[in-house]
Amino acid sequence: MDEVIRARGHEHVSAEHASTFEVTSDDYLTPAGDCILGIEADRVPADFDPEFVAACQSTDATITVTLDAGGHTETVTGRGHPDLSFENDRSAVGRTSDYVDDRTILVDADGAAGDLDRDLVAALADGADLTMTLTVE
Repeated sequence: MDEVIRARGHEHVSAEHASTFEVTSDDYLTPAGDCILGIEADRVPADFDPEFVAACQSTDATITVTLDAGGHTETVTGRGHPDLSFENDRSAVGRTSDYVDDRTILVDADGAAGDLDRDLVAALADGADLTMTLTVE
């Protein structure tokens, strides 16, 4: 089961955060947003299909996020959690920890913004279009 979010990079994408990565529907990014990979997202967690959400609420669920931008692809894998609500109407956040709030789309991720391929990050900083595909198994 997949959900796809399309966003775009921004000159302030630095992808330096050590424990999270984020895509937001906001149309701006300040240098302080060091976990944000893309802005102007066309979908947010609140838009996700209820069946997808239910599948992600299992502790046995494996959630894979594939990031495609500027000819570069990166994959981050984490797991589901019973408290994932997918209710946020602004941003989607992947976390290396087990912290959950309404923005969280996966926990125990094997990577964060700071771990991403620097060529992908450079493409996003140049304003490349980003496709973020979430797959739950």
